[in-house]
Amino acid sequence: MSKINAAGTVRLGRRHVKRLGYGAMQLAGPGVFGPPKDRDGALLVLREAVAAGVDHIDTSDFYGPHVTNQLIREALAPYPDDLVIVTKIGARRDEAGAWLPAFSPEALTEAVHDNLRNLGLEALEVVNLRVMFSVHGPAEGSIEAPLSALAELQRQGLVRHIGLSNVTPAQIAEGRRICDIVCVQNQYNLAHRADDALIDDLAREDIAYVPFFPLGGFTPLQSSILADVAHGLGATPMQVALAWLLRRAPNILLIPGTSSVAHLRENLAAAELELPDEAMAALDGVGASAGAA
Repeated sequence: MSKINAAGTVRLGRRHVKRLGYGAMQLAGPGVFGPPKDRDGALLVLREAVAAGVDHIDTSDFYGPHVTNQLIREALAPYPDDLVIVTKIGARRDEAGAWLPAFSPEALTEAVHDNLRNLGLEALEVVNLRVMFSVHGPAEGSIEAPLSALAELQRQGLVRHIGLSNVTPAQIAEGRRICDIVCVQNQYNLAHRADDALIDDLAREDIAYVPFFPLGGFTPLQSSILADVAHGLGATPMQVALAWLLRRAPNILLIPGTSSVAHLRENLAAAELELPDEAMAALDGVGASAGAA
């Protein structure tokens, strides 16, 4: 497999990482709950990603729970010096796999220690505070209390850098008054573009923007425009969707996930796909039509 160049790098705290990383969520079982169907296959995907040059892996101890972090440790520890593992806290799973908020100082502290133990690390490079005021997406509300608790764990040396996930611009502004914010992780893709202005604002501040569900998530992106552009470029629609994100803004850092080595290779190849201006213009229309629907 060819090494990725990922169209340059993005600053992530004290490190610079390639713009195309890997999201580990899909390594857990169905619904991101329980063990993978193919444990050996999951380990192979992680090893192949790093062998291909991926230096940024996104995970969380509430994936499984504990499953993806334990797989990452088994597959990759001792970790390469250039590998940045980013995790998130602020949620938990119940016995049926439901996603529940876990915002108290005690819950956040426990989550950090769970991530440290299951990843086999002494400090977490980046921890995203996942805000869960609504299950349907970002919702307004103060994040001062949980973020202050996370900032205290940073002062203790357990966390090096802090990011935010599933947040509004007002919450980002509030968060930046409490501590340095090195990245924002929200839903964004070719068809879901509510954060257009936010991405540009963060780019001016040199803050990384990490879109989750870059390929649509559990409902993959479907668009005749996307399919037509991909056909014209000799690429797959998903490669074009990732390439569009890489060109959309210089601070976008991608974490497409998969449990398949074949899909991993397909995703990573998107870093080498060049989109001409006319393709970008056509693809921009996908978001406009989706917003009008």
